[in-house]
Amino acid sequence: MVQIFVDADACPVKEETVRVAMRHKLAVQMVSNNWMRLPDGPDVHQVVVSDGFDAADDWIVEHCAAHDIVITSDIPLAARCLERGAYVIDPKGEPFSPSSIGSALAMRDLNAHLRDIGEITGGARPFAPRDRSNFLGALENLARRARRAAEA
Repeated sequence: MVQIFVDADACPVKEETVRVAMRHKLAVQMVSNNWMRLPDGPDVHQVVVSDGFDAADDWIVEHCAAHDIVITSDIPLAARCLERGAYVIDPKGEPFSPSSIGSALAMRDLNAHLRDIGEITGGARPFAPRDRSNFLGALENLARRARRAAEA
């Protein structure tokens, strides 16, 4: 059965994820370092891991499998999940793929370096209402795709 794994600590689309999961009868694993109030759903599970560095990431990687869906904006986590055959999208609805993850990692490292030397002072653009809409459409399409692939 296809599951959705959410890197939940800073995820702004938890409610949207649960709505799509319920429509497709998919289990959701909300993984975080702290307990949080989550949207209700028949198959929504909260996984609270230790405060250790990358503990939530490690749990997601250990438990996700081919055709599962992972929602994260953490590019190294996305790369690790792609290696396991999972589909990965960020909360703005942008997919990560095996062909795009290398350039995403390189851009992340470059931006970190530029921030370290003071060339860049800002971060990513703020989450906007259109991002929520993009995410919903992307997750809906991905849920259909994942279910078809898992059934094949």
